[in-house]
Amino acid sequence: MAAALAIVYVVWGSTYLGIAVAIESLPPLLMGGVRFVVAGALLYAVALRFGDRENDRPGWRQWLGALVTGGPLFLIGNGGVVWAQQTVPSGIAALLIATVPLWIALLDRLFFGRRLSWPAVTGLLLGFGGLAILVLPGGTGRVELSGAILLVLAALGWAVGSLLSRRAPLPRRLLVTAGMQMLVGGALLVIAGALAGELGDVHPEAFTVRSLLALLYLILFGSLLAFSAYAWLLRSTRTSLAATYAYVNPVVAVALGWAVLNEEITARTLAGGAIILAAVALIVSAPVRRPAAQPRAPRRPRGRARARNAGRSRGAWATRGK
Repeated sequence: MAAALAIVYVVWGSTYLGIAVAIESLPPLLMGGVRFVVAGALLYAVALRFGDRENDRPGWRQWLGALVTGGPLFLIGNGGVVWAQQTVPSGIAALLIATVPLWIALLDRLFFGRRLSWPAVTGLLLGFGGLAILVLPGGTGRVELSGAILLVLAALGWAVGSLLSRRAPLPRRLLVTAGMQMLVGGALLVIAGALAGELGDVHPEAFTVRSLLALLYLILFGSLLAFSAYAWLLRSTRTSLAATYAYVNPVVAVALGWAVLNEEITARTLAGGAIILAAVALIVSAPVRRPAAQPRAPRRPRGRARARNAGRSRGAWATRGK
């Protein structure tokens, strides 16, 4: 369990550094597309051989579910990250993406009726306050606004995809589902890259060994190893422990960006990041409260009571609008 947690903490935290290095010479959307198509194909081919192969075969409905969920997760979520990291430092990008639990809690409340405990509400208020510190212009260490907005939309897309995954008709085998989502999401990223004109930017002679090694690292470690470790954690331990990656990954990303890419760590970064991570900790550890129970339908009256109620209903209908 300690090894799985270490993999999720460090490897997922290092993917922001890997993306920054990969897009130094590779087109961002096409790079992301290749990453997830290759990783998804490998994961799907292996995972499909294990588990309930007879009663959990992916059909067209499952592939449609992978499209509905993989689009927000990878096209909007990861696509927004790789595009924004052209102008936003990797550490700041990780801190802005750390707001995903905030968006999940908010959307869960607005669209699925899940009630929020006071720690969760406090976490939401704190988190968006920390987000404002990082994003709003002015002062030292400010982030380019267009890139910051794109990262906020990326976090929102990841939250939408995560919530849709609860209800979409996906395979019960977690790794099979992940492989399908990566395949579909990666294909959408390749299409988006082609529409954005990135095919004209593909010049193999300009690709650096450094960028290609970063892409290989993202495929093998960021997508395959780390996600498999996370899937194992979800099945082997409590969800709250597995979810601690959400506020460890940004710390790792900021440290690596500073150590490897010489990214500046300002007081603004520290203040906004600390507030966001505290907010995520509050939301992740908050007790889960189910949606309010729907009132039961009244029993159908019998005999004279039915006649009296019918008369009242007709009277109410006749006076409506007066």
